Amino acid sequence: MKIDLTDTTSSKINKALVEGRRAIGTPAVGMVLTLVIVTDEENAYDALRAANEASREHPSRTLVVIKRVSRTPRDRTTSRLDAEVRVGADAGTGETVVLRLYGEVVHHAQSVVLPLLLPDAPTVVWWPVDAPLDPAKDPLGALAQRRVTDTYATEQPVQELEARAAAYSPGDTDLSWTRITPWRSMLAAALDQVSCEVTSVQVEGEEFNPSCELLAMWLADRLDVPVRRTQSSGPGLTSVRMESSSGPIVLDRADGTLATLSIQGQPDRAVALKRRETSELIAEELRRLDPDDTYAAALRYGVHRLADPADEPADKPADKPAPADGEPVRKKAAPSGRAAAKKAPAKKAAAK
Repeated sequence: MKIDLTDTTSSKINKALVEGRRAIGTPAVGMVLTLVIVTDEENAYDALRAANEASREHPSRTLVVIKRVSRTPRDRTTSRLDAEVRVGADAGTGETVVLRLYGEVVHHAQSVVLPLLLPDAPTVVWWPVDAPLDPAKDPLGALAQRRVTDTYATEQPVQELEARAAAYSPGDTDLSWTRITPWRSMLAAALDQVSCEVTSVQVEGEEFNPSCELLAMWLADRLDVPVRRTQSSGPGLTSVRMESSSGPIVLDRADGTLATLSIQGQPDRAVALKRRETSELIAEELRRLDPDDTYAAALRYGVHRLADPADEPADKPADKPAPADGEPVRKKAAPSGRAAAKKAPAKKAAAK
């Protein structure tokens, strides 16, 4: 059932919700949370479809906030609120209200959303695109216990991770982090099967994929070993290789669906590791509403601390010829310690 309201108010929307529930014969409210989606007209359909599918696991009241752009100065000075109320089969297992804001009310979206929140129920705000730099200080984000963003939808995902780390507040999370949950579970299970010490890690994935950086930072923070981030043609995250005292441990997923787990001394195993839809990611985030301390620790580790794959040991004998006069390289004076390290023999550099 759909009810269209033009130039309306929050009180009229609440009244329409009650009338809609009575019309379909379900006056009782059995929803567990309020999900606020802040998006634009272009991405509203996909975000709402994902929320409706996630509502099968988490019945919720979904509020879609769409801020429309005013084209003339006269439109900017006037305020208008249009709403589309959906209940029953059109709203999954909960209720859906699509709010379109025009004019001055665009800057006061929290005053429209606040009367529509479910009483005594948690609130989650999700920005599929164009998330604020500091979600906790956003007027809508301040209403929520959980704030969901997606750095994969930004123009510069790696730089966005650094901004997220600087502005992190308990309750912030990222769908790029949610995407690597199966990878983290599988890698942790692989390390539980062998008794070894990990010495280095290499994470391989497509360029501009923040999930690869987050997984690399998580491994570096938890294992306290050097982690290199290398690029591949994708799709997404393709492989993780851990060098250990008992041999390499490799989790490789070349096709984005089926992965292969290889452990030294054990037969290779096929592992289902498909790329998940947005609805599955949102459903996972709604399962827990407390702060994610593991995500916070990985995010604060810092992208800049990951080993640069372009850094090669500058101690290869064949790369630098001996001086013409035959004098050993180590006896030549260097202008700085860094330059001396680059000209040092292989054994000395390895010792360092």
